[in-house]
Amino acid sequence: MEELAALAFEHAPIGLVYSEDRTIRKCNPRFAAMFEYDTGALTGVSLSVLYPSSEEFLRIGKIGVSKMLGGGTYQDERIMRRKSGTLFWCRVRGQSLDPDHPFAKAVWSFADISEDRPLADMSVRERQVATMLAEGLTSKEIARALDISHRTVEVHRSRLMKKFNARNSLELIAHIAGVPV
Repeated sequence: MEELAALAFEHAPIGLVYSEDRTIRKCNPRFAAMFEYDTGALTGVSLSVLYPSSEEFLRIGKIGVSKMLGGGTYQDERIMRRKSGTLFWCRVRGQSLDPDHPFAKAVWSFADISEDRPLADMSVRERQVATMLAEGLTSKEIARALDISHRTVEVHRSRLMKKFNARNSLELIAHIAGVPV
């Protein structure tokens, strides 16, 4: 059975990683290739190198740990960074092996969904707002999560609408979510 599990891990059609305290202990070739690394190069490396910024790493970590406490699972769609520095949309799902200490030991799957989602040139804050809009949060909910005013969120939403040539908020969310308009 162990041999079968190792075979499945190595040849899974999706990126898989086992982490301890947000440090990569083992990843499969699909995960490494998605981020433009050789498989062995990521062993012992913090997951933070795969995020657009250290602020995003910390912010998503806070959200993830709070959602995983007790239940052990988490999923979202977020923007990640390849070794070359290019950004892309990624669907992430995680399962903690210890729900009381979610990041102590966890298994994660990563799927590159950039073909379905456009990625315009965005500031860090615009990326945060875009990600939360795609998750279905309102301006006020985004403002609370980012500790900014809802008017500031509206300014970023307006800029995003111009960048995506969206006529209204629904069209913007469709563009961000990769839904045909």
